[in-house]
Amino acid sequence: MSQFPIDLISDTSTRPSAGMLQAMANAETGDEQRGEDPTTLALCERMADTLGMEDAIFLPSGTMCNQISFLVHCRPGDEILAAENAHIVRSEGAGASALAGAQIRGIPTTSGIFTADDVTARLNRKRDRAPVSRLISVEQTSNSGGGAIWPLETLRELVALKQQRELILHMDGARLFNATTASGIAAAKMCQGFDSVWVDLSKGLGCPVGAVLAGSKDFIARAWVWKHRLGGAMRQSGVIAAAGLHALDNNIDRLSQDHDNARLLATLLADTPGLRAFPREPETNILFLDIADSGHNTAQMAPRLAEHGVRLNAESEFLFRAVTHLDISNAQIRQAASATRASLSV
Repeated sequence: MSQFPIDLISDTSTRPSAGMLQAMANAETGDEQRGEDPTTLALCERMADTLGMEDAIFLPSGTMCNQISFLVHCRPGDEILAAENAHIVRSEGAGASALAGAQIRGIPTTSGIFTADDVTARLNRKRDRAPVSRLISVEQTSNSGGGAIWPLETLRELVALKQQRELILHMDGARLFNATTASGIAAAKMCQGFDSVWVDLSKGLGCPVGAVLAGSKDFIARAWVWKHRLGGAMRQSGVIAAAGLHALDNNIDRLSQDHDNARLLATLLADTPGLRAFPREPETNILFLDIADSGHNTAQMAPRLAEHGVRLNAESEFLFRAVTHLDISNAQIRQAASATRASLSV
């Protein structure tokens, strides 16, 4: 049991439910590297179908999904365009440059969402001295944007630009199902026209590990090569793939509860002196708390919150992030709000 009964540090804090653990225990397994694990094959087939893609591959993490995508799509010296506050910029150890030899050009945006015009303005013209503008990366939802959802129209415009300029379009879909649940737009429709997309199983879906990367059959065949090279190939992976199948059956529709809880937390903290919660009305499950005007900082606040059994993610000296998930109840959100106000009043 965690020392933080109300753990809002991330939706990766979830623990497998009894039903999920039972599904894992009952999983039929085989050698994944030989294509003989039936549970893993079933998960990949189902996810490819859900995302509207030809094929899919099961990987240990979302970061590996991103990095393998860049290794397949890009050549050394290429340029990737992404929001300057995207996960691939801030939280993946400069993997694109270290592994694929591709640099990332960040597009300024507080929401994590940019337009086709933003991309067009930053595309390099073809010349010997310039990096090749190769790939556009979209993060759905935008973590640093407070769980903001990319509008379908904006995604369609990026698809059109991709086709016009012969670019590659990749979706970091770590919280894609949060976006589909909140918007009512099917995953396949949201991913239409993309060359690759992945979904994290260990965030809102509540699995202990894993992510699924999808794309064309050729893309996935090439992804398998990098999966082996990077040490991501597994043996009887059905034990953890079963958790993913259980999550697809049980944990997607309930994501709306997490969204409701994020909005409740924002509402309960809205008038707290010295605190600014944003977005004011979260679209999904992420909320930021700015305490710069409170006279306190996150280092001071964290131990006070811990005394109440609450943990938030300290993003910086004055900024916390709170992420709701399936292990957090409505009552616990109210307790977290009370603990936050009490900690600020010290």
